[in-house]
Amino acid sequence: MFNKPIVMLDFETTGLSPAAGDRITEVAALRIADGRIVERFVSLVNCGVRVPFYITQLTGITQAMVDDAPGVSEVVPALLRFIGGDTLAAHNASFDEKFLTAESRYLGLQPHYERMVCSLKLARRLFPGLSSYKLSALSAALGIRFSGSAHRAEADAEVSAKVLIHIGAHLARTYGVPHIEPQLLARVNGLSAARVPAFLRNEFGR
Repeated sequence: MFNKPIVMLDFETTGLSPAAGDRITEVAALRIADGRIVERFVSLVNCGVRVPFYITQLTGITQAMVDDAPGVSEVVPALLRFIGGDTLAAHNASFDEKFLTAESRYLGLQPHYERMVCSLKLARRLFPGLSSYKLSALSAALGIRFSGSAHRAEADAEVSAKVLIHIGAHLARTYGVPHIEPQLLARVNGLSAARVPAFLRNEFGR
């Protein structure tokens, strides 16, 4: 299906913005190859910050869990090695990308992934008209079930990966795409939903 590996990333965090001092509390990175998840990197992260009560209510991640977790100086370098030069994907990718960039910068490191793909944007363009593209609503609409708790990194990353695999199958079935280049997904990301069908028919003859 995908002719190159894609790493699906998800962070749990203490808030919405690293610029406001928010930090990561958990990460999951799942490598997709041959239409399935083949490798996982999952860890809680101790960034030395307080976990707000509302975040614990949302995610179930407590202060004690974070305090006992490996430090950010251990987790982030290992995460960057795991990602390597593969294409990176996330659901609402700008959120996860800004935290990856910020946490790497704190350590004087630089990610080397090839490109970023957003599964939320892809779903908006390929499945227009859905009532919501939040991960829980989108996965339900596509018939994809959570295998763990929502708002935990591994469960969210796994469902996001399954959404991306579903998107790959849709492209193959509907437009006859034989092997899906990550670059094609990035190009679809950059189009409006109205332009996507004509673009794909022109590219693949359907």
